Amino acid sequence: MNKVLVIGDSCTDIFVYGDIERISPEAPVPVIKPLRKTENPGMARNVKHNLEALGVDTDIITNSNHIRKTRYVDDKSNQMVLRVDEHDCCNRIKNLETTDLGLYDAIIISDYCKGFLSEKDIEYICNKYNNVFVDTKKQLGNWILDANFIKINHLEHKKNFETIPNYPKLEDKLIVTKGKNGCVYMGNKFDVEEVPVKDVSGAGDTFLAGLVVEYLKTNDIEKSIKFAQECTTKVVQKHGVTTI
Repeated sequence: MNKVLVIGDSCTDIFVYGDIERISPEAPVPVIKPLRKTENPGMARNVKHNLEALGVDTDIITNSNHIRKTRYVDDKSNQMVLRVDEHDCCNRIKNLETTDLGLYDAIIISDYCKGFLSEKDIEYICNKYNNVFVDTKKQLGNWILDANFIKINHLEHKKNFETIPNYPKLEDKLIVTKGKNGCVYMGNKFDVEEVPVKDVSGAGDTFLAGLVVEYLKTNDIEKSIKFAQECTTKVVQKHGVTTI
């Protein structure tokens, strides 16, 4: 059985679903009457849970403090009306150079840019080990050139529009996800099945997990992208942050 290590920032994802029937008289905001609440591990821990749901033995190195993302959602329309982020930062990773990362078949860096990983940390991991898959919110640069594959969404790709041409080596590593418009890799577009979407929260984590699982089986990145899209298509049809 393959063994994967996930390194990155984690949080608790909380969804409060309630009835919204009126606007507050004090301010132009909706009044929500809570009906139910769900909680589950998010960000890097959501990647780990998706890997485990796909049958992969997974370890994680992540922050110990509790970042919380609370979303308030209208139960009838599934429209999010407010998100509250608490303790939205964490301490930097410790003892990275003394950790034996060579025990794993793949390493996933799930970097939500909350302070757990610096550019130097990611560069160290990518330089020293093979089969490193990176999902980062940071501005790309030469520090990430040794990653095997880099998954970013279309908004992050736009943010890096002026940076990417400066690093030609990035072109054959970038997998750009575009939601209902599929994704792009090496100039090739991968369409995705159109489905009724209930929630896209955590969908990128599922994509990343599916990508790595299939790549370890096939060593074929195009097959891996298609499998990752199949996984993502399933979770976006569910409420909240869920696993495949």
